[in-house]
Amino acid sequence: ISPGMHGANRTGRPFRGDASGTFLFAALARQGLSSSPDPEHARLQDLRITNAVKCLPPKNRPSGEEIRRCSGFLRTELSELWSPGCRKPRVVLALGRLAHHAVGIAGGKSIAPFRHGQELPLARNLWLVDTYHPSRQNTNTRRLTPEMLDAVLLRVIALLRGP
Repeated sequence: ISPGMHGANRTGRPFRGDASGTFLFAALARQGLSSSPDPEHARLQDLRITNAVKCLPPKNRPSGEEIRRCSGFLRTELSELWSPGCRKPRVVLALGRLAHHAVGIAGGKSIAPFRHGQELPLARNLWLVDTYHPSRQNTNTRRLTPEMLDAVLLRVIALLRGP
């Protein structure tokens, strides 16, 4: 949701330089969405990674106000991803509850609460899919396992292929 203190805040590239990125890029590479499991050298395939909050927040956790202040940036990125006449399916993968919440704010509408593995239609050919954030806290406690993330990514790929 926001740049990691030792990763993206330092590098300027989301999920680079920290354990979250290592976990995420390994999964992306397993599913063919990244050219490499190494975040520093990977080229993404048919996807883009962004932060809903563009600066490192206090205590590395953005407040609701910070999410609202940055929502215009996310709204712009979402509009570049999808427009009402878009025929090709698009998916927004929310990495955690805060990212899920930020998509709702940027979209200006109320959406169902976050749930890992959930798929929500936001508009025609636009989906929001939830997964737990690949933070050390979630991966070390096995709240999010490689198998769980792989399953969500496989579902994302299926949604992108369409009916």
